[in-house]
Amino acid sequence: MKTSTTGRVGQYAALLAYLVFLAFPFLWLVSTAFKSPRELGSLHPTWIPRDPTLDNFRQAFDEQPLLRAAGNSLLAALAAAVIAVLIATPLAYVMARHRTRLAKAATGWVVVSQAFPLVLVIIPLFLVLKNLRLINSLTGLVLVYVVWALPFALWMLVGYVRAVPTELEEAAAVDGAGRLRTLVSVTAPLLAPGLVATGLFAFITAWNEFFFALVLLKTPEKQTLPVVLTHFIGAEGVADLGPLAAAAFLATLPSLIIFAIIQRRITGGMLAGAVKS
Repeated sequence: MKTSTTGRVGQYAALLAYLVFLAFPFLWLVSTAFKSPRELGSLHPTWIPRDPTLDNFRQAFDEQPLLRAAGNSLLAALAAAVIAVLIATPLAYVMARHRTRLAKAATGWVVVSQAFPLVLVIIPLFLVLKNLRLINSLTGLVLVYVVWALPFALWMLVGYVRAVPTELEEAAAVDGAGRLRTLVSVTAPLLAPGLVATGLFAFITAWNEFFFALVLLKTPEKQTLPVVLTHFIGAEGVADLGPLAAAAFLATLPSLIIFAIIQRRITGGMLAGAVKS
């Protein structure tokens, strides 16, 4: 019993240390966003600003078009998330229900493709989009985000589909429902938490993405928020720390708010009460 208690205390201590490790950058970012220039240049930094100010936020909005950039990011992220989920859902259903060699090979390719670095694909990707006349276009950026998020979204949804009991689909087939009707009316409602989680993953990936947006978007009016944040760094590499922290803090809010709203649905039981034993 004593050993079990000690092990549990150790687990909670490790979890607490991990949470502190994750929370530290965000808490320091929030603290920096509300500090005055004098405090930012102090040799003895503090967690809590001595004289909190909103000047950094005002300066950030005055110096850069944050609202326009946020609108571009929101449009690209939402479109990529919706399209990725719509494409991945039927594909995941086929891969989960038909476990052929081809499906296993496709699953393996999905996992392997996530190991490809961005630098490896950016040149051929740029040439393809150039031939399609989609360079410097949010449409082209959304297409890239969908392709980049689709493998992992597909891998996630395959696991959710396999968790749905086949007895439910067999009962629907007995009642005369076809594959498409079964997917839409029976399987998809049970996949709601998985669809939400997958959509959230695709949204956050696109919202935070920087490299593709930097290379593919040249017009300032079409640049996304992560790219605009780099404008707070001068030509000599000196960052305007206060406005940069304020803008970065605002950029993290959508992801945090969305996750706070839907986290109950993600963690809820996917098939609670769906099948009676």
